[in-house]
Amino acid sequence: MLLEKIKTPGLSHLSYLVGAGGQAAVIDPRRDCGIYVEKARAAGLEITHIFETHRNEDLVSGAPILAEMTGAKVWHGPNPERPVVYADTAYDGDCFAIGQLEIRAMETPGHTDDHLAYALFDTAYPDKAVGVFTGDALFVGDVGRADFYPDRREEVAGLLFDSLRTIMALGDQAIVYPAHGAGSVCGSGMADREFSTIGHERLNNPRLQIAVRDEFIRMKVEESHYQPPYFRLMERLNMQGAQEAPRVTRPRRLSLAQLKNCGADHLVDIREPMAYASGHLPGAMSLPVDMIPAFAGWFIRDGESVALIASGEDQLATAMEHLVRIALDNVMGGYVGVVPAAAQGVEMQQTPMIDTQAVESRLKDADDWTLLDVRDADERAAVSIEGSRHIYVGQLNEAWRELDKDRRYTLMCASGMRATVAAGWLASRGFGKLDIYLGSMGAWNAAHG
Repeated sequence: MLLEKIKTPGLSHLSYLVGAGGQAAVIDPRRDCGIYVEKARAAGLEITHIFETHRNEDLVSGAPILAEMTGAKVWHGPNPERPVVYADTAYDGDCFAIGQLEIRAMETPGHTDDHLAYALFDTAYPDKAVGVFTGDALFVGDVGRADFYPDRREEVAGLLFDSLRTIMALGDQAIVYPAHGAGSVCGSGMADREFSTIGHERLNNPRLQIAVRDEFIRMKVEESHYQPPYFRLMERLNMQGAQEAPRVTRPRRLSLAQLKNCGADHLVDIREPMAYASGHLPGAMSLPVDMIPAFAGWFIRDGESVALIASGEDQLATAMEHLVRIALDNVMGGYVGVVPAAAQGVEMQQTPMIDTQAVESRLKDADDWTLLDVRDADERAAVSIEGSRHIYVGQLNEAWRELDKDRRYTLMCASGMRATVAAGWLASRGFGKLDIYLGSMGAWNAAHG
């Protein structure tokens, strides 16, 4: 018997390979899905079933691709927004045998209308579920978003409340297997660990402590979430089926001359924030490799081309993996060598850093300057600097058009990481009077705590 979690770094996506008796099932596969075939074959298993818990918003499903590779059938829940053309429909109570294991579908709408959870049973002990694949309904320490149907927010929040009670009815012994871990955009309060049980969540998950349905609905309606533009692309691909991921995911190497003449829509510097601030090629935006899953989909649109600028080949390979998983894989190539380019006399741009004392001074008497806070709305509501202006970093993808390029801007966030992304985006749009508050809200709190 096999039950293995496969984690996708960056997206914090969790998928699962379950097998017994020579058969295997995959729950919520990612786009680059060869890993499931390799692991199944290594265990002497044939993938016969592919289960989707819901229409993913934040990554490309590998279900149709894996089905093509293996001949397995894909199962998806009822009531999708549009037909999921590559899948058959599973309904509440449907049962699927995987050797001595049984997977039972449970309709659990709320996060999406088509959401299913899958309870896992060992037929030798059929009365109690061993575990449950909860998708985006229940996480470790949190529950799913309920903001994808803005005209029905109260209704779907109520459906999520009911679905969580359905899941908890499986019993405290059931192990929770969610589709995401901490760091995912699909929840804000997830625990760092990726293991739990229904019993532990019942006692410790703050969202499950809300026992009154109307109170839960009010809480969900008042939550603040952001929906990057690429979510719409994921919705479309995860209904019509995405193409296979590129066989070679390492981008081709570009010379400096090729980089300058490649005609990419975006020059994306994936080096560390301090390296970017110290010196970057003119016109390049900053998107550190580890932040690509969270922010690339805000600034890079479907079909737009990208050229990457990195410190090394490993960064290029990792960046490409991240981009492929959200279908932003029109990558023209990658360049390594910013420091050697500078040594050859290539003109670089810098983004200065300033400290708390400089921010305090400007707040008192700078008329042509704005302290721009790019944290999310919840962070801003908890604590902010009087006199600052708020625009969430992702929403600068369009909001930059409202800003005056002749004005000076200091970008700030919680520590300076997202501020560098924001400054890099503005610099790539032609803003020249920028600097970054080093330490940002952390430094401010330390000085005023």
